[in-house]
Order: sequence, then C-alpha cells, then structure tokens
Amino acid sequence: MQLATSNHVIRRATLDDAAAILTCLRVAFEPYRQHYSPEAFADTTLTPQTLPARMEEMTILVAASPWGEIAGTIALAVADAHEGHLRGMAVRPEWQGRGIAEAILSAAEAALRSLDCRRITLDTTAPLQRAMRFYERRGYRRSGRVMDFFGMPLFEYEKLLISE
Repeated sequence: MQLATSNHVIRRATLDDAAAILTCLRVAFEPYRQHYSPEAFADTTLTPQTLPARMEEMTILVAASPWGEIAGTIALAVADAHEGHLRGMAVRPEWQGRGIAEAILSAAEAALRSLDCRRITLDTTAPLQRAMRFYERRGYRRSGRVMDFFGMPLFEYEKLLISE
C-alpha cells in the first residue's frame, strides 16, 4: 500500500523504519509522559525490542516526507472476522496540524475496509483529550468499554464502516 498525500507518502513500514518510528512515538507522547505509568508509557512508545513484535502482529503504516523523515505512524490489525483494531497513532509535533493524522487514519481505515472489516476499534487514555476530539470528529464514539492499562484507564472507541 502506498498513498501520496500532502507531500508525504503513506506506506507500509519496514524494519529499516524502526528507529524513525520509535522517535516519532517518543516525541509525540513525551508531553504526556508524566500522566502515564512507566509501563504504560513504554508499551505506548515501544522499544527496539518490542517494535519488531508489533510489526509481526500488526501492519504499521508511516507517513514519510520526500526526504524520508517519518512524520507519523499508525498500526492496524484484523481483530476478528469483521473487526479491525488501530493502535499507536502518532504524529511528530512539528507535523501536527498539517493533515498527517487525517491521512494516516484514512489510509488505515481503507486498509481495514479492504480486509472486509465493518467495525474499527481503538483505545486511548484520558491525557489524550486532543486525540479523543480528533477521533470523535472522524466518526469514532466511546463504546463504553474501559480497561486497565498498566494502572490507568484505557477507553475504547469504535467506528462502524459503511460500505462504499
């Protein structure tokens, strides 16, 4: 999958992107570190040891600039027959507000739709109010399910996909 948008190419990540993905996650979530337990922050931002496992479990997309900088990332997977799940969406602070988040979310949704998913879920935490508003503007709603995420509440959001 490769999609060009706003001078960035949305493409499937490779292991060659690992360091850039880790940097993207770390700098995007760093302002919220104090609100996360150490375990939750490590699980959110990943490590050189945990990223390869995530890449095996999920498809990771990146938004790459023309010069190769990773501006944003998101992971997706089919959870069951008709349900997809998103995880680890992040956009580097210097690229926020430039359409990167919309582009990678749209690409992830399109990928899951092509895999016959009719419902998409994602989880987020209370400190990420801006992300919650972003998801809600794009049709995601709280499902009512709240899980424990290393000692902090994790709120599930869902979106039903309409066949096009």
